[in-house]
Amino acid sequence: MIRVAIDAMGGDFGPAPIVAGVVEALKTAKFKPILVGKKDDIVPLLPIHLQSAIEIIDTDDVISMHDHATDVFKRKQSSIYLATELVREKKADAVVSAGHSGATMSLATLRIGRIEGISRPAIATLMPTVDGGKSLVLDVGANVDCKPEHLYQFGVMGLAYARDIMKIKKVKVGLLTNGEEEGKGNEVTKEAALLLKKLPEFIGNVEGNNIFDGSVHVVVCDGFVGNIVLKTSEGVADTIGKFMKSHIKKSAFASFGSVFMRKVFSNLKQQIDYAEYGGAPLLGVNGAAIVSHGKSNSKAIKNAIFQAIKFVESDVNSHIKTSLLGK
Repeated sequence: MIRVAIDAMGGDFGPAPIVAGVVEALKTAKFKPILVGKKDDIVPLLPIHLQSAIEIIDTDDVISMHDHATDVFKRKQSSIYLATELVREKKADAVVSAGHSGATMSLATLRIGRIEGISRPAIATLMPTVDGGKSLVLDVGANVDCKPEHLYQFGVMGLAYARDIMKIKKVKVGLLTNGEEEGKGNEVTKEAALLLKKLPEFIGNVEGNNIFDGSVHVVVCDGFVGNIVLKTSEGVADTIGKFMKSHIKKSAFASFGSVFMRKVFSNLKQQIDYAEYGGAPLLGVNGAAIVSHGKSNSKAIKNAIFQAIKFVESDVNSHIKTSLLGK
């Protein structure tokens, strides 16, 4: 049975939504949850019939969003440190955290370790596309400065993830630049494009709109650009939702018509809601690490756990290694 270590104290709202997400996940998936955090805060949130099925590792220390990412290495009894160590020691198969993302990334990279051939692990996130599918964007925050070879490695990792996890047979990999014409971009992306041409799946440069139009499955960029893309996309989606609510409230006819559009609104929300994806995998580490949003609700945690299980069940890490090293 797959064992998932969960940082029960990570996130903006304490252990309640995290524990609730674990409980929801157990209703439909078979796995061994290991909750790491304050036992006195966790136990009252657990249904009595599940308490024997869930392992709890008790600790009082929590890395907050105000702490520096490197502080975690001095605080070896913190919840995220202990959760990550379980994967390093092979006592868990995956780690999920909605806590300090920098601390989670640092621990996963340095304690769990990197896949042979990978210089920089990358955070990958799913974006909705107009054809009802998803595109994978990486990196979205782990590496703000990249060399061409790092972007090439992101392409290899994204390709493996798209095949093994997203189950896309004919993957298209693109490099995000300021124009789709060959030769566009800065010096780093121009050199990266030459390296990415080694991949038969590479279709060349892509622009921001291509992330959502279904023309590309894997979009490669550095973490500086990727994080701006991610935050801008979240902001635009949220703003459009607020615009729609505001205009509907101003009109009686619109309010009446919205009753018949509930299903449409529900489907739209499902496509753009981060909770539907759960979290972002940190690709390139020699294990499974899922970085969840600090504002994650129980649904997001549940889906992050499902994502971790799917990652462990796949052979994505060995395929990444084979692609880079040929072994």
